[in-house]
Amino acid sequence: MAVYSFNGFIPVIDPSSFIHPLASVIGDVIIGKNVYVGPGAVLRGDWGSIIIADGCNIQENCTVHMFPGTTVNFEKGAHVGHGAIIHGAHLGENCLIGMNSVLMDDAFIGKESIIGALAFVPSKMQIPERSLVVGNPAKIIKEVSDDMIAWKTEGTKLYQELPQLCHTSLLPCEPLLEIEDNRPKQALSYQKWQK
Repeated sequence: MAVYSFNGFIPVIDPSSFIHPLASVIGDVIIGKNVYVGPGAVLRGDWGSIIIADGCNIQENCTVHMFPGTTVNFEKGAHVGHGAIIHGAHLGENCLIGMNSVLMDDAFIGKESIIGALAFVPSKMQIPERSLVVGNPAKIIKEVSDDMIAWKTEGTKLYQELPQLCHTSLLPCEPLLEIEDNRPKQALSYQKWQK
């Protein structure tokens, strides 16, 4: 992983978490337990602080940054989809941030809220708990149902298990030149979750 100190701040990363070698963690960043940070993600704590609580995931090509003097907080179980940009926002516990969405400075995302893919959450927008948010600019369209949050929580559990799997089974390798007969099958737990 690409971990850099900045202006005397050295990132703190719990050993149970997995930061992909192609991700960058810079400066004043604190990462809790069982956090997954995917390839291409950048957590840049140069002008302020980034605090990532236990069980969060920050997927491929996400960017986390802030204006000077700001602290970016991800509460426990926050789930950030591929390509999202979090700039100075606060993510509540067990929320879902959709792919390629943008959250601006001082936006507050309430516990168990879901931000749809490609949404633009403007600066200082306050999203109450259990809100479903879509659009550009973002607007609240309804309350998150029990079924929706159960689906989200189950998906996040997969990412909470991923750091340990990466520590034990992610290895650099040379590609095969053709498919082998003994190629492994995907785990049944992943297949079940999709149904």
